[in-house]
Amino acid sequence: MFTSLRLGLTVISTLTALAVGALAGRAAPTGARAPSEPQAKASSFKLQTPAFKPGGDLPRKFTCEGADASPALDWSGPPASTQSFALIVDDPDAPGGAWVHWDVYDLPASARQLPEGVPQADDLPGGGRQGVNDFGKPGYGGPCPPPGKPHRYFFKLYALDKRLDLGAAATKKAVEQAMKGHILAQAELVGRYGH
Repeated sequence: MFTSLRLGLTVISTLTALAVGALAGRAAPTGARAPSEPQAKASSFKLQTPAFKPGGDLPRKFTCEGADASPALDWSGPPASTQSFALIVDDPDAPGGAWVHWDVYDLPASARQLPEGVPQADDLPGGGRQGVNDFGKPGYGGPCPPPGKPHRYFFKLYALDKRLDLGAAATKKAVEQAMKGHILAQAELVGRYGH
């Protein structure tokens, strides 16, 4: 009786050890990303501009008090599987909450720059669309903060695994909703402006 009890306990212990080992060494499901992979991709994906230094002041020509021209932007290092890019520029310091200055989507995967002074139109030459900003117009609307402490302007570029195929004049909210689950990497640039 003791022998069969000891044998039963040995079998249970062996099965438990095998189950724990199998769970610990189980491979990630097909298609799952290692936790460090998105960070590695994000660190190689860079957004820059010749218009201002990261964290520096936006020149007046890129504001509502100047020419209201969009600054030139260029980027490098997107993930190889990128199918399109989207850009959102907003001001989280605006009195009524984040103010949207620019949203662009369906930029081709081959794109690596936006020139200075992109025309305010729904469609972009070479591909891509511009949504409507919080001034109620398509395209870029430059910083126009009230007097006081300088505001921060976040230029956020997203590498996506698909085209969003949104209609003309999409809002930031619509772009963000369509991007959910499709962001491969994000690059960011911050400028400041105030008077």
